[in-house]
Amino acid sequence: MDVKEYIQSLVKRASAAQKIAEGHDQQRVNELTAAVTWFTLKEDFRRKTAEMLVDESKMGVVESKFLKIYNKAKGSFSQMKDEISVGIVEDDPVRQIVKYVKPMGVIGAILPVTNGEATPIVKILWALKTRNAVILAPHPKGKETCKYIADYVRLVLKKYNAPEDLVIAMDPDQVSVESSQELMKQVDFVVATGGTPMVRQAYSSGTPTIGVGTGNVVTYIDSSAPPDEAADRIKRSKMFDNGSSCSSENSAVVHNDIYDAMLTAFEKAGAFIVRDGSEEKLKLQKTIWPQWPEKTILNRDIPAAGVSTIAGLAGISIPEDRVMIIVEENNGIGKQYPFTGEKLSVIVTLVRANDFDDALDKMEAILEYQGKGHSCGIHTANDEQVNKMALRIKVSRLLVNQPHTLGNSGSWFNGLPNTMSLGCSTWGHNSTGNNLTWRDIVNYTVVARPYPPVIPSDEDLFSQEIRSAVL
Repeated sequence: MDVKEYIQSLVKRASAAQKIAEGHDQQRVNELTAAVTWFTLKEDFRRKTAEMLVDESKMGVVESKFLKIYNKAKGSFSQMKDEISVGIVEDDPVRQIVKYVKPMGVIGAILPVTNGEATPIVKILWALKTRNAVILAPHPKGKETCKYIADYVRLVLKKYNAPEDLVIAMDPDQVSVESSQELMKQVDFVVATGGTPMVRQAYSSGTPTIGVGTGNVVTYIDSSAPPDEAADRIKRSKMFDNGSSCSSENSAVVHNDIYDAMLTAFEKAGAFIVRDGSEEKLKLQKTIWPQWPEKTILNRDIPAAGVSTIAGLAGISIPEDRVMIIVEENNGIGKQYPFTGEKLSVIVTLVRANDFDDALDKMEAILEYQGKGHSCGIHTANDEQVNKMALRIKVSRLLVNQPHTLGNSGSWFNGLPNTMSLGCSTWGHNSTGNNLTWRDIVNYTVVARPYPPVIPSDEDLFSQEIRSAVL
């Protein structure tokens, strides 16, 4: 069976199951989403899934992945639990508008390896909530884990007498770039989470698509921020799954008045400091971007790597008690200064700013190089700075005084929607800037009934100044 025929067989199965799910009422939908969430929260399942993915991908931290499944599955379900996803979702008697929510059909879910444990579970929950079916297309380094997750969920569906083919994972021996591309052509809708090249392929597949853009989160540390607190937040963020999240801080722009204090605070928090102009910095750069300056492509061994692994690859000596690496970059920003780009690891680049306006300039320059549209952060006691940054910086979300990795995709401690897929708006070549949820994979039918015309007067619509103006 060739790739096209194989994908056709998966879509046929998923479509048949989805036709059954389309008849589910809200109670049935709620039952299935609750059951799948409950069973994916089981410790044995989470532990095995986390261990499988780390072993298979050679990336990340088991404990982080173990916790990630819990927080994302439970968080996603807690937000969708009482929401209406069947039938009438809006009834406006004044405007005589009634809105009905409907499934899209078969969803193609393109999955990243860095979050190959929680992303499939969240997308499965979205599909069950919306009466869609989902076909999971994993990264080749996460294909066995993806199959394990899907098979486990299928057992839950079978237990509750629901069509097992509402959730299908590609067979591991069929996982490839070619099969993912074919899947994107044949499904009804694509949700693509991963690197920019893959997202662009999804958008060019000819199928309606939501894709997410490249991260390169930059955060600002103001002189009003307690250095130890800011360092601790960034430490917690970077240590989670070895900084592999697209929401992980890659650069920190620091106000000059506390620059030295931040270096001290980072050292106290467990960072190894790499100074500008040092031999260590040169060795790190050559290791992380071996094709630089021709190409700024990350060494495949760097994403989700810990300090000891990075030190070994670079041939530099770092004490065993260090948990992250701080690299100074005060020479410039952009392709010629690759440390200002995304590193997907426990490395944070430190950039000095003369004042807040200089910091905004440097944040913009970093995001223009990589990551525009995704996210940024600020550590400050000055709310006016937050307002000024939000008005100026072209990102879809801005986190204030938080560990970015732990809060950017929704958390128990902030109000952002819980997700594993982050839109980057048109700035990041995406169709949405949302924290994606189940609401992004449904269609609506709007019923409009007539009512007595209400035509506003010119006086209601236009000021006297406008009405009296002459060209």
